[in-house]
Amino acid sequence: MLFNTDLAQDLLQAAETAGLNASAPPQQEMLDGWLIRLSPGKAKRSRCVNALAQGKLPLDEVLARCTQAFERAGLPLVVRITPFTQPADLDQQLAALGWEFFDDTRVMLKANLGDLGKVTWPEGCVLHTVGHAEYAQAVGILRGSSQSAIEAHAERMQQSPVPYVGMLLKRGDELLACGQFVREGELVGLYDIFTVPEQRGQGLGRSLCTQLLRLAREQGARSAYLQVSADNDGARSVYLRMGFVDGYGYHYRTPDLAGVY
Repeated sequence: MLFNTDLAQDLLQAAETAGLNASAPPQQEMLDGWLIRLSPGKAKRSRCVNALAQGKLPLDEVLARCTQAFERAGLPLVVRITPFTQPADLDQQLAALGWEFFDDTRVMLKANLGDLGKVTWPEGCVLHTVGHAEYAQAVGILRGSSQSAIEAHAERMQQSPVPYVGMLLKRGDELLACGQFVREGELVGLYDIFTVPEQRGQGLGRSLCTQLLRLAREQGARSAYLQVSADNDGARSVYLRMGFVDGYGYHYRTPDLAGVY
């Protein structure tokens, strides 16, 4: 599993912890060192199991209890696997049970926010700061999310232990792009970055991310992280040009991939 040893271990761990805090839904509980998240929203990081610590119960018993919890919530059972997962061989154990691998993801980091480059908008574009409900509705519609998923997204942001700042880039009434950031101390995370397909190729995403990082830096952020699909070459290329590098990878496993989507 990808783990960038050129980056400070404490920065990688801080990014993982910050990502967990930023994605915390109200519907979560601990089970023998495992964090069970049961949000009905679309984001898998808020409706999965994070195995944070080596527990005392046998694996089959923990999985059985997780299965019951997800069944009660009407959700498919999904386990998130990271370099920090405990037990360390959980991925191999789940694979041996026939659990399927999916959604290979990269956590990318920018260790220093000192050089962020320029922000340029096409004529007539204005960046608006909006509330959680409005942001969830806007990005949810762009992504084709169900109304229940949109409402769960808004609920998660409203009750988040760390504050979200969501922004919409508009030209008149036309939405061009959106993005938000979550700052926790000196570390800021970028989330839900989305450019309308017809508007891509103009550098809107890069300028939007740069502006979000500028605002977070003004509030005290010194480093940044984001999460992006490993196969999203377009977005990864933008982030690499901005100075982000791969920090570590994570993926998910499930006993029934067909039930996840």
